[in-house]
Amino acid sequence: MREEPDRLVFFTDAETFSSVWEGYFDLDRDYAGIREALCRQHKILREAAAFAPGIRILRQDPWEALCSFILSQNNHIPRIKGIIQRLCGQFGPPGEDGPGFPSPQRLAGLSLEDLAPLRSGFRAKYLLSAARLVTEGAVDLQALQTLPLPQARLCLQQIAGVGPKVAECVLLYGLHRLEAFPLDVWMKRVMQVWFPQGKPEDFGPYAGIAQQYLFHYSRHHPKIFTANASDAGAGGAK
Repeated sequence: MREEPDRLVFFTDAETFSSVWEGYFDLDRDYAGIREALCRQHKILREAAAFAPGIRILRQDPWEALCSFILSQNNHIPRIKGIIQRLCGQFGPPGEDGPGFPSPQRLAGLSLEDLAPLRSGFRAKYLLSAARLVTEGAVDLQALQTLPLPQARLCLQQIAGVGPKVAECVLLYGLHRLEAFPLDVWMKRVMQVWFPQGKPEDFGPYAGIAQQYLFHYSRHHPKIFTANASDAGAGGAK
């Protein structure tokens, strides 16, 4: 696969493209139209969208995304990857390309001692909480795809260790709720500098896509937070 500004070019057969990649990369959505609408909101959004126009929100598996973000807390990518590999290797179902991701039902019956080989630290108890609540139906991941966003946030935060940021990440990246807007350290800086009077909901139904443009742009332009900060945010979210 190679990425171009307004389209993705795949090197695969038509059947695999249709059954796997078309949905996963959200290719039936008009990202060009969304980008154009967002660009009209603020000059910074225009710059950010132009910087990485090929960004898309993937349609990831909700359960896998939930576990991944639970394991990501106070962690770094190589270690997260290692924990997930051990999780799949220890408890995942066998597959042609290696073990798959364990189901919530598989994890729900385990103990902290069972999870010790993962070396996931304090996150193990959060993983078990998620597995048990999903298995019991207290957290219905399918229902969260259509539940009003405030209720969906509260439902996810029933899980031990899941606060507002992790819940928002799960909503956007795992449940494809494109109005969700995760606020980490970088995005809080973005809002303070460029949108001091703004709120995430001001970006509308595609706030999550706006967040991705702004996050990627700010990570590649860290000097914006120290140089001309007052001028950058003077216009608000207009």
